[in-house]
Amino acid sequence: MTQQGSVDLPSSNILGVEIDRNAQVKLYPFTDFFKGFDKVEAVRSTFGDEVGEVLNNLKVEFFSFRFGYMGVSDVDGHILISTHHLKNSEFKILYLDVVHELVHVKQFMDGKQLFNSEFEYVDSPVEVEAYRHAVKEAKRIGMSDKEIIEYLKVEWVDPESHKRLVEACGLKME
Repeated sequence: MTQQGSVDLPSSNILGVEIDRNAQVKLYPFTDFFKGFDKVEAVRSTFGDEVGEVLNNLKVEFFSFRFGYMGVSDVDGHILISTHHLKNSEFKILYLDVVHELVHVKQFMDGKQLFNSEFEYVDSPVEVEAYRHAVKEAKRIGMSDKEIIEYLKVEWVDPESHKRLVEACGLKME
């Protein structure tokens, strides 16, 4: 799961993607709401030559809880997104969360176990991989280390665990 941070992107045109933030609670084609992600290098590198086919076949389900962000179904690999997060999060955070969750979609496709109680959230290999990918993209779009460290904060992770996640992503706490 990914979360909301405190950095904003002034215009979606900078990244060349569009995100339609108005959704009813049901299953939709991913590309009905998330356009241009097939051209984002961070996504292309995740899926390779199959990027178009994967995104065209991917489903997204919106749910109407005020709390929660995004996740991937461990049943069929579709993305789940809080309508509150979709409508209210800063564009850059929403964008990075989609990049993060698409890594989980690929992990699901590869047969990896998305939820493993053997690991604490910040130590889970699938989470670390997805966060590293999002951090790399955050740097590419110009976020500072301080902004990225803030992005990596989630309310269900204590400060020590947050520090481990930050370090696992190749950053240093200030």
